[in-house]
Amino acid sequence: MLDQMTLYPIADDVLIAPGGKVVVRTYGIASDSERVSYRTWVTGLRDQPRYWHWGQYEEAASGHRKVLEWLTGRGPQPMVA
Repeated sequence: MLDQMTLYPIADDVLIAPGGKVVVRTYGIASDSERVSYRTWVTGLRDQPRYWHWGQYEEAASGHRKVLEWLTGRGPQPMVA
């Protein structure tokens, strides 16, 4: 199944935090039979939302920035998918 999917990278950031690093990746996913679906994945957090789903490219790019703002304490937590 994964070999039939295409990933479209949008943004990739790494934050250094006490206890390790936090990786934030936003990308589009498409298969042969579906339209592109956009997601932001966060790894390195415990007991927190780990992904967000976006409807369009512009929302994904903006959502990635909102997730970074939330993680760095400069904004509210984005809506969870």
